[in-house]
Amino acid sequence: MIVAEAYVRPRGVPRLWGLCATAFLLVALLVGLGVGSIGISPLAIVESALSRIPFLHVHSPLSSVQDAIVWQLRAPRVVLSALVGGMLAVAGASYQGVFRNPLVDPYLLGVAAGAGLGATLVIAYGGTSSQLVPPAAFGGAAISVALAYALGRSGRATALVLAGVTVATFMAAVQTFVQQQHSQELRSVYSWLLGGFSTSTWHDVAVAAPYIAVSSVVLLLHRRVLDVLSVGDEEAASLGVDVRRVRLAIVVAATVGTAAAVAVSGLIAFVGIIVPHAVRMLVSTSYRAVVPLSLLAGGGFLALTDVLARTVLAPQELPIGVITAFFGAPFFALVLRGTR
Repeated sequence: MIVAEAYVRPRGVPRLWGLCATAFLLVALLVGLGVGSIGISPLAIVESALSRIPFLHVHSPLSSVQDAIVWQLRAPRVVLSALVGGMLAVAGASYQGVFRNPLVDPYLLGVAAGAGLGATLVIAYGGTSSQLVPPAAFGGAAISVALAYALGRSGRATALVLAGVTVATFMAAVQTFVQQQHSQELRSVYSWLLGGFSTSTWHDVAVAAPYIAVSSVVLLLHRRVLDVLSVGDEEAASLGVDVRRVRLAIVVAATVGTAAAVAVSGLIAFVGIIVPHAVRMLVSTSYRAVVPLSLLAGGGFLALTDVLARTVLAPQELPIGVITAFFGAPFFALVLRGTR
């Protein structure tokens, strides 16, 4: 007797969509490097990049001034915007999976409020110590989420969300108090809160990249578990998943990566909602596809958004948080309307 086994198609990343997301990221990087007050063609940028690889013997067509503009001024902010965008998008997708709520974002457990308070304290009391802003923002975000997890130590999704709201409200209140006591620093505080990459350097990339890389790898490795968690805690536990341990690992990874991103970019809203939902609508609702595609598409999305921020009102520069909010608010409304 011949038994025919049903073939179940894996719900991973479709090859075509994986190639499209990778191409989108590469095109966004080239646009970010080439667009500005001095336009540089993509081919010239590629040849310049190849000329920096030993043993290829490729001649760079860029002049010394163009070379400095591309690799010393534009490249750090383009790379950093791609890293931050990818991290916010993959963290948003992971939070939405672990809390089974499609409307949450990477700042759910108080990351934004904690980072904002840390940055505000340094700006208000640190004088000209702008170098202390990133570590202060990172520390504030980490402390905020640690407090939220301690309050919601039952490990259940609802308890963690309520704890995050409580901690975020408290942190925001303290931040407001500090701002009122140091009103002369409000401009600097709001400039940081709205986000941007105008002062980005390769040092910022080196500081944030390790945290973002490790966090992204952990979240990618847990993408299958996110599909299991989507059926509910009890059902996931019956399938052999240690729900509390897995939730803690995902939350810690997403939080550390988000804190590192926020520390070097400021608060950039809606990336963690726009990108994962776009992937769900275009490709698949399985987190085996949503997580890796969000990482790639998020990097390309924020790199292109940064191009808009520095060209729409050139030579002035818009805060990038204004651009993402402009696109994100109506997108969030559409998602909210279509979500029961």
